[in-house]
Amino acid sequence: MKKFTSICVGLMLLFPAFVSAEDFLGAPIIPQGKELNKTEARLELVIPLSHEEVVSYYREALKDFSDIKFRDWSDATYIEDDGNMKWHSITISKDAKDGTHIAIVKDNWTWIIGTLVLRYIGVFVVLMVLFVGMTVSGKLISGFVRRAELKKAAS
Repeated sequence: MKKFTSICVGLMLLFPAFVSAEDFLGAPIIPQGKELNKTEARLELVIPLSHEEVVSYYREALKDFSDIKFRDWSDATYIEDDGNMKWHSITISKDAKDGTHIAIVKDNWTWIIGTLVLRYIGVFVVLMVLFVGMTVSGKLISGFVRRAELKKAAS
């Protein structure tokens, strides 16, 4: 019995596709889909289901993850991972001519560095606005105080 259990565990470790659902970079894939394009960083497929069915599938599949954001746009639903998953986004189109198009994109350094650069620039813009505001208010207050002292000295 121990030998059988160790063989089963070994097979599960060697062949993880048999014990888990289909996925791409850890993002779940609906099995009925037809692949249009698959690279190391992107998967595009068409699903013969409605947009609402696909979105409800992904809501159910990703409900346990706290860093997942669903954004409903006019032409697509955009699912974004703000955590540490290997994938960055899942875009589900609303144009259902030949099925619902799904695109899963890998997380990349361009997105990460771009976000950090924008935040870095934003901090300095806020600091410059505060500096200009404090300089202007300092000049105004100094002028009022100087005038008050001149009036007091004259009287």
